[in-house]
Amino acid sequence: MKSLKLFAVVLAGLLAGQAHAGDAAAGEAKAAPCAACHGPDGNSPAADFPKIAGQGERYFVKQLMDYQSGARENAIMQAQVAGMSEQDMKDLAAFYATQTAGIGAADPDLVEAGERLFRGGNMSSGVAACSGCHGPAAEGIAAAGFPALAGQHARYTEQQLRAFRAAGRDDLGAPAYRRNDTTGDDPGMMQAIAAKMTDREIKAVASFIQGLSAD
Repeated sequence: MKSLKLFAVVLAGLLAGQAHAGDAAAGEAKAAPCAACHGPDGNSPAADFPKIAGQGERYFVKQLMDYQSGARENAIMQAQVAGMSEQDMKDLAAFYATQTAGIGAADPDLVEAGERLFRGGNMSSGVAACSGCHGPAAEGIAAAGFPALAGQHARYTEQQLRAFRAAGRDDLGAPAYRRNDTTGDDPGMMQAIAAKMTDREIKAVASFIQGLSAD
């Protein structure tokens, strides 16, 4: 009898989770305003706006919630999410997760250095390998909330790493919008890693990521 009750509880939890999961079709309908910056399928035409096609749902929803709460700052995005419900965010995440990120091209002069850092990090300075959290092809680890990076615009990745670095070093006027990986009073993972990166390393790994495909 107890096992039947336990099964009923587990089943109810699973059904509840499904009921509140994202709906890709609904998300496609809700994505029209997003297309202006991110493109109709999440492949933004401008390098200052991130590609969000193929992004993991857990990470995607967290970022939208952080914009809404102010934990991550961006005037455009905060205005866009102001009236969104959590279900809206899940629907959008489900839609973009079904899209395929386009591949860019890496700078041939930076490929070797970028790949070395992405796959092996820099042991002498304590920079961890990007592949450890983002996957060998930068496909991300969706269940853990680690974002997919493959094919991302190099300029956008550079901007984010520099902002993480400034926040991690606690520079005066460091952008608050990249402090949203912080846990408690300690610097977040990306802040701590980026704080040890040089300009050359940031440029190289961003270029390498732009040329990667998650497939």
